[in-house]
Amino acid sequence: MKKYNFFAGPAILPQSVLQKASEAALSFGDMGLSILEISHRSKEFTAVLEEARALAKELLGFGDDYETLFLQGGASSQFFMIPMNLLNEGETAAYVDTGNWSAKAINEVENFGNLKKLASSKDENYTYIPKGYDIPSDAKYLHLTSNNTIYGTQHHSFPDTDVPLVCDMSSDIFSRPIPTDKFGLIYAGAQKNMGPAGTTLVIVRKDVLGKVQRKIPTMLDYNTHIGKASAFNTPPVFPIYVSLLTMRWVKEMGGVGQMELHNEEKGSLLYDEIDRNPLFVGTARKEDRSLMNVPFVMAPGYEALETEFLERCTNAGCMGVKGYRTVGGFRASIYNAMTKEGISKLVELMQAFENEKG
Repeated sequence: MKKYNFFAGPAILPQSVLQKASEAALSFGDMGLSILEISHRSKEFTAVLEEARALAKELLGFGDDYETLFLQGGASSQFFMIPMNLLNEGETAAYVDTGNWSAKAINEVENFGNLKKLASSKDENYTYIPKGYDIPSDAKYLHLTSNNTIYGTQHHSFPDTDVPLVCDMSSDIFSRPIPTDKFGLIYAGAQKNMGPAGTTLVIVRKDVLGKVQRKIPTMLDYNTHIGKASAFNTPPVFPIYVSLLTMRWVKEMGGVGQMELHNEEKGSLLYDEIDRNPLFVGTARKEDRSLMNVPFVMAPGYEALETEFLERCTNAGCMGVKGYRTVGGFRASIYNAMTKEGISKLVELMQAFENEKG
């Protein structure tokens, strides 16, 4: 039976990427050695790292005034590295709270400077993206989380401001074009839409760095890694290589513009069924719905059927549909590599369940 991976992360990868990665795990190129055991200083891996850094910028459209880094420690390490590198004591950074991960980023700021929380959607269990807030002109940066995996909301536009945007794009990186000129820094853990867990992409505009007076630990200074082209210490070789394969796949598929069309088609197919089917209800506001993570619950009066529907999904090969504990119900994560076939399979299950139980 074919399996469809709806897990939120570590998440689905294209089948062609998995095939090439498995081949490289046995023998990489003409080396006759596994990529898992080659030197990170070898010319073969240096070429991988250079291509990965360049391709990330190319796909998103960042110019030469930006640097690309592949780091370790996950996006969670960026929560403190960002204010450590960008914010002096006494200066203010602005944050918008749209879910668990933005809240964790907010918790780190006051270790390094002043926090100004501009808006939050916590009052409605993070089911919407706040809008219309004022951005202080003296803020060093404005931090956003572009997509919220747990609550299924997504920024479909970004604020117009002269303040540099800093954005956690862990779960929707490479899923759509972005207005690159607005961003001072973006970051993304690989494991949701780019590659396996183990590396974190950071793209940073060079002119936002080097302005803090504090002594930054060597490994936590972005300029350390810029100076050594992401190879100051041993980089996570295999996650970077698989991320490169995924970026090549995105380019072969037509780039992030084509990815956006692909994701909009998939999202519409699933959301239309949620809205039509009397057994299910979406949890996020319609105008803020994510094209990466789709949470939904049983409709009022049908709550007792939740466990049975989850079992139907698992038995039919739709894996990872169980919702996060703070939302409940179900969550279908439909990242770039999820096929329309996978969405159609889930929709068929929902329709069959309606015919039987509705």
